[in-house]
Amino acid sequence: MKEYIAILWAFIVIGASMFGGGYAIMPVLERELIKKRGWVNMDEVLDYFTIGQITPGIIAVNVATFVGYKRKGAAGGVIATIGIILPGVCLMLLISLFLRRFAEYPVVRHAFSGIRIAVGALVLDTVLKLFKGVFKNYKSVIICAAAFALSVVLSLSPVYIILGAGVAGFLLFPARPGKTAQQEGPNSAAKNGEDQP
Repeated sequence: MKEYIAILWAFIVIGASMFGGGYAIMPVLERELIKKRGWVNMDEVLDYFTIGQITPGIIAVNVATFVGYKRKGAAGGVIATIGIILPGVCLMLLISLFLRRFAEYPVVRHAFSGIRIAVGALVLDTVLKLFKGVFKNYKSVIICAAAFALSVVLSLSPVYIILGAGVAGFLLFPARPGKTAQQEGPNSAAKNGEDQP
């Protein structure tokens, strides 16, 4: 029971302190889940973000579900999901009652301008972390450069870019027989002594 409460509280804290959603949440996840609690490592978070991008729903909620499931199975996934959406739902209900008057105050408009800049800085921080975590060899650089060119130059749909990158990853990074991703990874959960569901 204590573990479920810990999961719920951790994701309530994350949900209450994430502004901007998407990649802006990465510094919050790093602080709460990696540094503070040691539940996951950065490689796992990057994997969850990748899966969260190609599955329906909000990335932050998907990541919460994956982390909760890793800790305590399906029940952990549900609790983590509830925890991360609860602060936002409560805040939106509260703001919606006063939104018309709330948004008219000049101080609020100016505050939102500052918040947008801060969110941009958080996204930039996340992009730099993604670059460090992804560019491990020349093959990664090739896939990234090709995806960027297809997006910017040809304006190709992200769906095709992601599918193409998946195929390229499958061909360029073949799995070694008899080894799992956890066994190969230097920061695997097994080596860190993390709990498994």
